[in-house]
Amino acid sequence: MTCSIFQPARAAVASIFMMLAVAALAGCSFQPEEKVWEISGPVFGTRYHISVVLPEDQERMEALAQGIEDALEGVDASMSTWREDSELSQFNRLEDQSDWTSVSDALYEVLARSQEISGLTEGAFDITIGPVVNLWGFGPDGRPVETPTEEELARKLAETGFEKLSLRADPPALKASSHQYIDLSGIAKGYGVDVVARYLDREGVEAYLVEIGGEIRTQGQKPDGSVWRLAIEQPADKGKQTVNRIVNLPSMAMATSGDYRNYYESEGRRLSHTIDPETGHPIEHHLASVTVITDDSMTADALATGFTVMGYERAKAVATRENIPAYFIIRTDNGFESHQTPAFSSYVTQ
Repeated sequence: MTCSIFQPARAAVASIFMMLAVAALAGCSFQPEEKVWEISGPVFGTRYHISVVLPEDQERMEALAQGIEDALEGVDASMSTWREDSELSQFNRLEDQSDWTSVSDALYEVLARSQEISGLTEGAFDITIGPVVNLWGFGPDGRPVETPTEEELARKLAETGFEKLSLRADPPALKASSHQYIDLSGIAKGYGVDVVARYLDREGVEAYLVEIGGEIRTQGQKPDGSVWRLAIEQPADKGKQTVNRIVNLPSMAMATSGDYRNYYESEGRRLSHTIDPETGHPIEHHLASVTVITDDSMTADALATGFTVMGYERAKAVATRENIPAYFIIRTDNGFESHQTPAFSSYVTQ
C-alpha cells in the first residue's frame, strides 16, 4: 500500500474565487446566475480543490469553505499517523491491543471498508503494512540511510497482517491479536473526499467536484448541463504531466494509483512507495497506473492501491469478475499500453 500521506494539518482560511462564469443556456437545469466556484486549501500533506455550482453569494461561500475545513480537520484528527494526538495514533501506541478499544463511527467505517477491500484483493491492500512501509523510508521518519535487510523485512512482515484485526460494529470497537501499527494512507484521502461530499449534500449543494490529492468525487452537472470531464494522467517522470484518456464522471468517484508518483532510487533500483504486503518489497511489475471508478471515493482509493500491488493480470481478473470499472496503463519495451475492464468503457470519451 502507499506510504503515509498524512502530515500535520494547519487551520487556514481557504481561498475562494470564481473559477468560471457561464452564461445562461436555454433548457439548462440550473438558474441563469449559477456559476462554478472553487474552494481550495492545504490538507493531509497535499491540497484539496473543490468546485461547487451555486449562485454568487460570498457569505455562503465563506461558510462552505469553513465547513469543509472543519470536516477535513475531523478526518485528520481521527486517522492521521503524523499526528501523535490522533485517534489512530493513540491506538497504535497501545502496548496491549487485545482488548476492545472504542473507536469513532468514522474510524470504524474506514476500518471496516479496509478489511473488505483486503479480502477482495487477496491481501494486496493491507492497512497493517505501515511498519514495512516505514522501513523503506516512505513514512513519517523519512528515507533511511540504508535500505532494509532481508532479516529486518522478514521480522517486520511477520508482525503484520490485516487478519489480525477484529472489529465490532455495536458499539464500534477495534482490537488486534498481536500489536499492530495501522496506516490508513491508502484509503483516508478517499474518505476525506466522501466526507466533504456528504457535507455539501447536507448543505444543499446539488452539483460539485471534490478532489484531494488526485482522489475525486462528482455530483450533478456543470452550469451548461454537461457532466464533469476528467483526465487520466500518462505515467511520466516527476514534473511532466500529459493526458492519457479523458473520462466522463457523472455523480461517481474516481481514484488513480501509480508507481511513478512517489519513489526514490537506491543502488540503481527504482523503489516505489507501493509495498507488496506478501513480499515486503516495493512492487516491481510493469503495471504503472490503475484508475478505478466506484460510487464512493474511499472504495476507489483502496481498490486502486490494491490493484496496483496485484499487478495487471490478477487485478484485471478481480475487477472483471466484480464488474468494477478499472483502467490499466502498463509499461512495455515500446512505451505504454492501456487496457480496461468492460465496465470502464462507458466512461471513456477519448
